[in-house]
Amino acid sequence: MNRAYRFAIAGALAAGLAAGGAATAFAAPAPAPAPVASAPVTSVSTAAPAAKPALTAQSSVATIGAWQEFRVSGKATGIKPGTTVVLQQKQGAKWVSLPAKVTVDKSSTYSMRVKLGIKGKNALRVTGGGAVSEPIYVTVR
Repeated sequence: MNRAYRFAIAGALAAGLAAGGAATAFAAPAPAPAPVASAPVTSVSTAAPAAKPALTAQSSVATIGAWQEFRVSGKATGIKPGTTVVLQQKQGAKWVSLPAKVTVDKSSTYSMRVKLGIKGKNALRVTGGGAVSEPIYVTVR
C-alpha cells in the first residue's frame, strides 16, 4: 500500500512538472530590460560609528578566604543598559560560567557579589553583550 501511494505521488509530481515546463517552453520570451543610467552613489553618514562593545572588570580584593563574599565591578562601553553580564572562571583550559550575573545599569556600570571556594589563584572574567573583559585574578586561601 505504501509503495502504491509513493508511486501515485511521484506520478502526480512528474505530470505537474512536465506541464509546467511545457507552459514555460511555449511562452513568449520576455523583452530585454532597457539599460538604466546609474548616478554616482555618494554616502552621507551623520551618525557616529557604533562603539565596539567592551567590558572592564576589577575585584574588590586580591586575596580572600574560601566562601567569603567580595565584589566584581566594572564599566561597559558600547553595550546597552539592561544587558546581562555573566562572571566566568577558568577551570583547566575552559572558561565556565558561574551563577553570578547582573544587568548593566543606566550609567553603563555593573557590580556583582561573588563567593569562590576553589583554593588557589582563580582567573575570572566578565562576558556579555558581545564583549569579554580581560581576566582578573583573585587568590582564595
